[in-house]
Amino acid sequence: MMLPQRTVDADTNSSIIIQPHQTCHRFTLAEIQSATNNFDVKLVIGRGGFGNVYKCNHKIGLVEQVALKRLQTTSNQGAREFEAEIEILSKLRHGNLVSLIGYCNEGNEMVLAYEFMPNGNLQDHLRKNGTDLSLSWLLRLKICIGAARGLDYLHTGTSTQQGVIHRDVKTSNILLDANFDAKISDFGLAKVGPINQTKTSVSTLVKGTFGYMDPSYFFSGKLTRKSDVYAFGVVLFEVLSGKQAVDQSIDEEQWSLAIWAQDQIKIGKLNKIIDPRLIGQISKKSLKEFASIAAQCLHNQPKKRPTMAEVVVKLDSILLQDILVGDEVKFYNRLTHFFTGKAELMTVAQDDFYDIPVHLGQLKRFSLRELQVATDNFSRNYFLGQGGFGKVYKGRLADGRFVAVKRLKEEPFQGSELQFQTEVEMISVAEHRNLLRVLGFCITQTERLLVYPYMINGSVASCLKDRRETQAVLNWETRERVALGSARGLAYLHEHCNPKIIHRDVKAANILLDEEFEAVVGDFGLAKLMDYEDTHVTTTIGHIAPEYLSTGKCSEKTDIFGYGVMLLELITGQRAFDLARLANDEEVMLLDWVKGLLEDKKLETLVDADLDGSYVNDGVEKLMKIALSCTQSAPLNRPNISEIVKMLEGDGFERWEQWQNQEILQQEISHEHNFTYYIDPNSHNPSLERVSGPDD
Repeated sequence: MMLPQRTVDADTNSSIIIQPHQTCHRFTLAEIQSATNNFDVKLVIGRGGFGNVYKCNHKIGLVEQVALKRLQTTSNQGAREFEAEIEILSKLRHGNLVSLIGYCNEGNEMVLAYEFMPNGNLQDHLRKNGTDLSLSWLLRLKICIGAARGLDYLHTGTSTQQGVIHRDVKTSNILLDANFDAKISDFGLAKVGPINQTKTSVSTLVKGTFGYMDPSYFFSGKLTRKSDVYAFGVVLFEVLSGKQAVDQSIDEEQWSLAIWAQDQIKIGKLNKIIDPRLIGQISKKSLKEFASIAAQCLHNQPKKRPTMAEVVVKLDSILLQDILVGDEVKFYNRLTHFFTGKAELMTVAQDDFYDIPVHLGQLKRFSLRELQVATDNFSRNYFLGQGGFGKVYKGRLADGRFVAVKRLKEEPFQGSELQFQTEVEMISVAEHRNLLRVLGFCITQTERLLVYPYMINGSVASCLKDRRETQAVLNWETRERVALGSARGLAYLHEHCNPKIIHRDVKAANILLDEEFEAVVGDFGLAKLMDYEDTHVTTTIGHIAPEYLSTGKCSEKTDIFGYGVMLLELITGQRAFDLARLANDEEVMLLDWVKGLLEDKKLETLVDADLDGSYVNDGVEKLMKIALSCTQSAPLNRPNISEIVKMLEGDGFERWEQWQNQEILQQEISHEHNFTYYIDPNSHNPSLERVSGPDD
C-alpha cells in the first residue's frame, strides 16, 4: 500500500502532504542516488532556479534514459510546485508534452524523473552561432508546430474539464527529443484554469518569466489561456530572429524582443528581424505570415489573440506551402533530407522506396513489414471490425504500443501516392483531445494502411444497443460527456482546420471511447481521402441528411444532422436504423420513432431502459432539444457546431424557441422530400447498412 509522503518545510517547520500517484512511479532515494553517483556534478546537464538536472549514468527502474530534476529548496513554495508538477503531468499524455516517469520525496529530497531529451532545449539551439549547428527553417517550423500542439492540448484537449494554463512558456521549457520533436516541460507554475476563454482566474501573486509574461496578466492579475498565447508569440519571434526574449543587443534602450519586433513590423523593416542564418531558407511569403502570427499572439487585448488551435493551423499551412513545392521527386527528396539528413534521387518506380522511414511531425511512415508483424499478417484473431473503407485490425508495435490498423480496400492508382500522403498529412494536422489522432500510414504498390491509437473501450455504439451482457451500462453522466466531447471534436474540424474538414459519417459507431471514457471522433476526413472525384457517395442509413441523400452534396450541416441522430442514440440506447422495430409496428428510422413518441408525449419511454431510471430529466430534455434542432430537414435551420457546444455547456438556448416554432421541425423528413426506402427484411445485415451513389 502506498502511503502519503511528508515533506518538511525547513523555514516554518510545517509539513506538506504529497499524495501518491498511481500513474507514475515513486522511486526510493537510494535508487536516485545510485543512478546519479550520489548527485555527481559531472552528470549535471542543466541548471535553473529550481536546482540541477542530472542524466542518469544507468537505467532507473525499467527506463534506459532518464533525466532527474533535483529541487534545491524544501520551502512550502518549492513543495507546492513539486506537487503541482506531479499532479498535472501524471494525468497528461501527449506526444508534445514531456513524460513524467516518476518522483522521489524522501527526507528533504524532492526529485522528478522525466524521459531524457537528447537534443536539449530550444533556447540552447537558438544561441548556437555555428551554421552547422543551427536549426534550419523547416526544423524550426516543425518545433514551433509541435510546441503549439502541446499547448493546445493543455488548453482544450485534456481530460480535466477546465484545461491547464502552463504559465511559464519559454524556449528553455521546450525540449527536443532525438527526432527534434518539441515537448513542453516544467509544469511547476502550471494552473488548472477556466475552460471558458472569457472567464479569468484573478490573483495578487503573479508568476512567470520576464520577457515572456503577458502585460495584461502582470498588471491585472487576471490569468487566462491567452497569457500562454502571449508567451508563445515571444517564442515565435525568438525562433525567427535567433535573439533572446530579453536581449541587450536589440537596442540600447529597449531590450524587449516582443516590443522591438513589433516596432520593426510597423515601420516595414521585417527583414531586420530574421536570423541571418535563415537567409535564403525562408520565402517572403512565409516570413510575412510567420511574423504576423507572432504579432497576433502579442496583441495587447487578450481576447483578440488567437487560440493555440488557430496558431497550429496557421503554422501548419506555412509548413505545407514550404514543403509541398515542386514535382514529386523533389517532394520526397525534401522530406528525406529534412527528416533523415540524406538527399538521394529517387522515383515511385523504385520498390525499395516504400520502406524509407519518413516522419511528418508526429506522423510516421510505417513499413508494410512492421504492420504485418504487428497484426500477425492481418490475422483473423486480430480483426476488430469492418466498414465501407476496409477492415480494421488490432496490432502491437515493436515498442509495445497497441494500435488499430485500418487496411483500406481500394488499391492505389497511378500517381495517387503523393495525393494520399498529402491528404493524410492534412488529416494529421487536426490534433485535438476529442479527435482520433493518426499515428502513421503505410503505402506500397498494393497496400494503403492507416495506423491509429487503440481505443480500449470501443465505440459508443458498442456500449449501447450492441453492448455485451457482461459489459457495464454507459451511465448518464458519461453520455453527457460524450455529447460534449464529440461536439468539441467536430467544432475543431469545422472551425479550426484550414481547410475545414467535414466528417460525412457522424454516428455512434464512429465515436470512440478512450481509457477514461472520453469521446474521440474517429474516421474524420476519410470520405474526402477515399473519394478523389466526388462521384461515389458513401454513408450510413439512419444518419443520412436529406440533402446529402438527394444531391450527394455535403457541408458542415450534414455533420450536424448525423450528430443529432447520434444524440438520439445516446438518449434512447437504440440503433439509428433497426428492422427489429418493425415487429412492434414501429418506425425503423430512429428519428421517425422518436418524433412519433414525442407527439404522443411519451418522453419517459424514450430514455434507454438500461439506465434503470438513473438519469437527469433536465439533461435528457436538453439533449433532446439539441437533437431535434440538429435534425431539421432544411440545413440552414440547423445550428452550427459552436452553437451546439454552447448549448451543451448551458448557454445559447434562446434560439430554441425560434427553432421550435418553425413548421419544419414538425414535418416528417421522408414525406417532405418524397423519399422511399425499400428494405428487404430477409437480407438485413447491420454491418452493411450503407447506401451509395449512382456509380456504385
